[in-house]
Amino acid sequence: MTDEIITTVLVKNKRHRRTNDILAVLDQQILNALSACWPQSVRHIFYKMTDPGLAVPVPKSDHGAGNGYAVVQRRMSQMRVNGSLPYSWVTDYTRRGFHVKTYGSATEFLRRTAGLYRADAWKLADSYVEVWCESRSIAGVIENLCDELGVSLYPSGGFSSLTLVFNCAEYIKEKLAETGKSVNVIYIGDYDPAGVLIDKDIERKLRSHLGVGADLTFHRVGINQAQVREFNLPTKPRKPGDRRSLHVEEAVEAEAMPAEILLRLLREKIETFMPENALRVAKAAEDSEKQLLRIFARAFEEGRRASP
Repeated sequence: MTDEIITTVLVKNKRHRRTNDILAVLDQQILNALSACWPQSVRHIFYKMTDPGLAVPVPKSDHGAGNGYAVVQRRMSQMRVNGSLPYSWVTDYTRRGFHVKTYGSATEFLRRTAGLYRADAWKLADSYVEVWCESRSIAGVIENLCDELGVSLYPSGGFSSLTLVFNCAEYIKEKLAETGKSVNVIYIGDYDPAGVLIDKDIERKLRSHLGVGADLTFHRVGINQAQVREFNLPTKPRKPGDRRSLHVEEAVEAEAMPAEILLRLLREKIETFMPENALRVAKAAEDSEKQLLRIFARAFEEGRRASP
């Protein structure tokens, strides 16, 4: 089915039976993509829906006439409203609330704190590892994995601010004050004239704060030119007049990489720096220590009740 047909039916939305049939197929494609791997951002799903091998692909454009992104965005919004798509399956890291945590009592605080306790799976690792990504939508997809593996995550939002990099460097200094470990930064960003420069800019700023002798290595796990070919990722033309990175002949957003592949590549890279069985050992210690914290919370509550 051609882009022109989909544009006419989905974007102009001519009212006939075929429109409803096509929308139903598109909705099912979206559900299939998210049920296989979630959460994902709207942009991730948009790129998946441009696959010409699908029964109902959408146009690759994300602006103007034939805006395939707008079609996918509207369908995903409608599906969440009508209950056919769980809200938790879609991430929007760009819009987040800021909550103040309060507790009904000191006992409740102790119980909740016990549930939040995390053992350090990286205690015996030879290096400190953290993840940076260019976009907040990517951060929303990889956040759970970073949390599972116990690594910090920094979405730069394009070229990073001086403040964010400074704060990161200060955290690294604090973590490594007594260990002398090396630092490995894993990066995910767009493959376009700006995107291939952002990780270099972050690295330069970090080195300026950590010092000339810092043992710091950057690892770009995506997107790179080889991956564009290997995974047949959707490309966009360069912006006219952009004179940066002239060797980059086409633009590919990081969201064009299927989320399940991106997560696999990121996991594999992080785990190369993690001691064998570190997560299993940390989890066993964590469960035991959480139990002790719960016992302490109960003892505190019993003592409080017994006091006059």
